[in-house]
Amino acid sequence: MNPAVADLARDRSRLGRSSTAERVADILRDRISEGFFRPGQRLSEESISEALGVSRNTLREAFRLLGHERLLDHRLNRGVFVRLPSAEDVADLYRVRRVLEGAAVRRTPTPRQLAVIKEAVLDAERAAALDDWQGVGTANIRFHQAIATLNGSPRLDEAVRQLLAELRLVFHVMENPRAFHEPFVERNRALLALIESGRPDEAAAYLDDYLDHAEHLLIRAYEPNP
Repeated sequence: MNPAVADLARDRSRLGRSSTAERVADILRDRISEGFFRPGQRLSEESISEALGVSRNTLREAFRLLGHERLLDHRLNRGVFVRLPSAEDVADLYRVRRVLEGAAVRRTPTPRQLAVIKEAVLDAERAAALDDWQGVGTANIRFHQAIATLNGSPRLDEAVRQLLAELRLVFHVMENPRAFHEPFVERNRALLALIESGRPDEAAAYLDDYLDHAEHLLIRAYEPNP
């Protein structure tokens, strides 16, 4: 059994007594956001249903939900595969991020929101110190999820969660994860400082440049080598 699938067994407790496709989809989406599943990877119904202790019908419904979120592809007579977003997808993801996160950083955080953002920054710094660049990527996703919560909208939180799970699949196109993630460890710290010091206009301008930089790096990775 694939190690990433086998590790799902520890998520059984999240399902509770009334296992639902939505909860299964939540677990699989989280694992995609954490980088456990890679684009192009085939997901085994048998292995995953066994690991989570759910029926195949429930799992198929979860797969269908994640397909609508552009995270999985259903290929006729071949099965279900983790999707690789296109360069066009990347550009569209960043259009949405500029709107949602740009609005978020203009709002005043609560102490609790600020604490969650700070913890994500610290997690990235700790992972970088251990040369764990997958961990840095996961912390970066959590950082931006925490930024989005400043909008104060559960609906937007859910939209951003789905968007960032799709974006995490794009990270896998980077041949050198350290070269991609390392600059954003410091940039996250700088953005946190602007938010914490109550400088929303500067934070929004900084975030816009930040997202331009990240989008450029990712789209360039899709270009054929000369």
